[in-house]
Amino acid sequence: MQQIDQKITAIINHFQLNNYAFSKRIGVTGTTIDSIVNGRPQPDGTRKKTKPGYDVLSAIIDQFNINPDYLFGKSDVMLKQDVAKIQTYSGIPKVVTVNQNDEENVVYVPVKARAGYLDGYGDSEYIETLPTFHMPQLTNGTYRCFEVEGNSMFSTFADGDLVFGQYVEDLKDIKNGRVYVIVSKNDGIVLKRIINNIEEKGQLILKSDNTNGNYPTYTINAEDIMEVWHVTMFASKQIPEPMDVYDRLHDLESKLLQLQEALKN
Repeated sequence: MQQIDQKITAIINHFQLNNYAFSKRIGVTGTTIDSIVNGRPQPDGTRKKTKPGYDVLSAIIDQFNINPDYLFGKSDVMLKQDVAKIQTYSGIPKVVTVNQNDEENVVYVPVKARAGYLDGYGDSEYIETLPTFHMPQLTNGTYRCFEVEGNSMFSTFADGDLVFGQYVEDLKDIKNGRVYVIVSKNDGIVLKRIINNIEEKGQLILKSDNTNGNYPTYTINAEDIMEVWHVTMFASKQIPEPMDVYDRLHDLESKLLQLQEALKN
């Protein structure tokens, strides 16, 4: 790893300056810079380099727009403008809608609107084009309703079901083993059971409930996540039959037949 004097030398060379011109740009003497990058002569003939003080480092950062992490050995990127802009998760939804009573509506995102939602989730004009409704049961927070697509969560949710998600304000609040709707640029809108690995590796682990299909577990990085909605309720058009209703009817019919035979005899 480069030492601080080597980093400063690299900055001087990057801007095609000599030590004297560089020192004038940051408001110190040429001797100060020379002692940092070349060192002061010692009686034994060696040179001892001087550590730059806070004022010198601050002047270099401000004057040349230097990435502080570069000087302190935490990054190889010299200039601030070259540092990649990393998306940070927003603690509040970008857009909410309310009814005439100033109560938050639930915004419904059908399957056909998913592609548009990825670009328009933060656009109030786009969100206003989506269906909205109010549910008295969903008042503590901001909610979205998403239509389920596909069978990756089958056994829990079927294709066409509706899931109601509450906005998650902090990724650290995601609970292991619970179901969430994740909105991201790379993967779109997905409904998955989550393992939270944000603090350790900056990732979420996404799992499917359907173990019979080709639905592998995968990870998603925190910087790729735009929205997370915790599924707290769902509506389904699939009305399940009681599992043992036919067995019970068969047993009852058999007993009734036996009773009739016994009475005849």
